[in-house]
Amino acid sequence: MAKVVLSGYYGFNNLGDEAVLFSILKTLRDLRLGLRIEVLSNRPEETAEIYKVTAANRWKLMDIYRALKEADMLISGGGSLLQDVTGLKSLIYYLGVIGLARLLGKPVFFYAQGIGPVNSKLGRLLMRLVVNRVNYITVRDESSRQDLADMKITRPRVTVTADPVLGLEQKFIDEKIGGQILQEAGLDLSIERKLVGVSVREWQGLTAYKEMLGEVCDKLARLGYQVVFLPMHYPDDLETSREIVSRMEQPAVVLSGQYSVIEMASLIANMDLLIGMRLHALILAAVMHVPPVALSYDPKIDRFMDLLGRKAAADVANPDFANMWAAVEEIIKEPWLAREELIREVEPLRQQAQRTAALALQVLDRYTGKRGPAAGYL
Repeated sequence: MAKVVLSGYYGFNNLGDEAVLFSILKTLRDLRLGLRIEVLSNRPEETAEIYKVTAANRWKLMDIYRALKEADMLISGGGSLLQDVTGLKSLIYYLGVIGLARLLGKPVFFYAQGIGPVNSKLGRLLMRLVVNRVNYITVRDESSRQDLADMKITRPRVTVTADPVLGLEQKFIDEKIGGQILQEAGLDLSIERKLVGVSVREWQGLTAYKEMLGEVCDKLARLGYQVVFLPMHYPDDLETSREIVSRMEQPAVVLSGQYSVIEMASLIANMDLLIGMRLHALILAAVMHVPPVALSYDPKIDRFMDLLGRKAAADVANPDFANMWAAVEEIIKEPWLAREELIREVEPLRQQAQRTAALALQVLDRYTGKRGPAAGYL
């Protein structure tokens, strides 16, 4: 049976990236029975236990070498791996893993990556040198494809699909799991009481957006909404959430647990509205048919909202209360209409997201010269 290695930001307690890993694994396994998968992880033992895979330490060169040597293909992604906003070292790391795979003669498949921003001259040079040698590229939005073209990356075929998490389906998530967590936190789940989820993060020392979000949440609370802060990156998002609550006049709940992907998806499924900075909180909301309102700190937020035919309501650098409230009010005035529109927008994205796995398996088959047993192979 063929074996693939997955490289991404896995094992860091970031639920967004864990949701990406969960989604990739589920979709690949749905299509190819018995596929062997090894994940490069910051916490390999934990990753192996949670996802029932083989896992290698992403920081140990010999472990990476051994994993790639034994593999038939490297899958790089998903997520926003190839960018230098968080530092050039991160970009060099992921390009290094890709370069090593190619040196070992292994095909490389980009799995619905979100490209950029890559702003440094060195970063853009390294992208051209390495990425032009991979075998197949899928990206999660048209802007990522354009970013590659702007960096003169032209040789591999580039296909626009969708973020892997959009491939999840609401019907497979049990809302009772999240409901139990919410009840234990003292929240009222009766049909008369509405819930708004809030997903925030720290960003470059800015504070004005926290004040604005506090005002929005206060206004929702006065209208009868129960405000629930959902930490996507544990424990980093807890402090930011608590800081916003401290600025509020009305009560709010900060969930402080370390939740699994399934638990967070179920928590979000219980919401009537989600206000979010974290990309995959917004994506999970869309998948769970919970209307999202975005506060953008990065182009990837704007790109995702564009896919839904919407705009980010505000930007962290210009946290306009009026714009944010207008976006919230549009949803809460006609919640059923907002939900129906969202369902229509998400369905084609779900199909695109699931297509990525089929393309990956086609590339794997091409280079191994054989086709493994499949379930619903496209």
